[in-house]
Amino acid sequence: MRLRCLLYLLPLVLLAGCEETPTGRSQLALVPDTLMAQMGEDAFDQLRRGQSVSRDAAVNRRVQCVARQVVAAAQVRYPAAELPEAWEVVVFEDPSPNAFALPGGRIGVHTGLLRVAETPAQLAAVIGHEVGHVLADHGNERLTQQLGIKAVLLLVGFFGEGDLGQQQLMQALGLGARLGISLPFSRAHEEEADLMGLAIMARAGFDPRQSVALWRNMAAAGGGQPPEFLSTHPAHGSRIEALQQAMEEAVATYRTATPADCSG
Repeated sequence: MRLRCLLYLLPLVLLAGCEETPTGRSQLALVPDTLMAQMGEDAFDQLRRGQSVSRDAAVNRRVQCVARQVVAAAQVRYPAAELPEAWEVVVFEDPSPNAFALPGGRIGVHTGLLRVAETPAQLAAVIGHEVGHVLADHGNERLTQQLGIKAVLLLVGFFGEGDLGQQQLMQALGLGARLGISLPFSRAHEEEADLMGLAIMARAGFDPRQSVALWRNMAAAGGGQPPEFLSTHPAHGSRIEALQQAMEEAVATYRTATPADCSG
């Protein structure tokens, strides 16, 4: 009986779940937004309990300033995208060159990233990329792919199975890894987030050409191999090439924007 119901509902779910990302790419994202936001909040709270938070006032001012400018620009650049009402930004004491953004409006930046992102504009390239993941609902899309249609339809029952269900969902999102957050999105997700981040940082008044400098720094930091943050990402050369192909439009946008000032 349950199988018959699933087969009956499947076409309806597929039809209801087919959406477009802000760039126009078709996607299937079936998990309710409220559930994604709750998962993001829970994961962020878990990280905050398990990792030290930076108390460096200057570092926090810089990161908060860049994140604030990036989020405001994202709202302007992609007005049709559903954005969290408020964003929480935390700098974690962690030597890995990493940053992440979670559903529900949580942004985390590792202090190790600030040794690679040498300028506010380079930091904006990373935060813009991560915000792009959230705007494009990549976590939802990936979770839908991981769980499968049947699992999504039975999501309520799945969550009712206690800690095991929660743990499996966390793993499907790539959350709860040793370093706290790991989002091994697909290559298509990464390329889309790169281009969205480029457009966002330019709209925010950060020189988009610094995105290329950032990824070159990332390559150098990895000693010829991508650091863990980039372990599932496109190769540095192809990533930089894609950014350069979109650079003319991004620079034109940047020249019309009010220059961002997060150096203080």
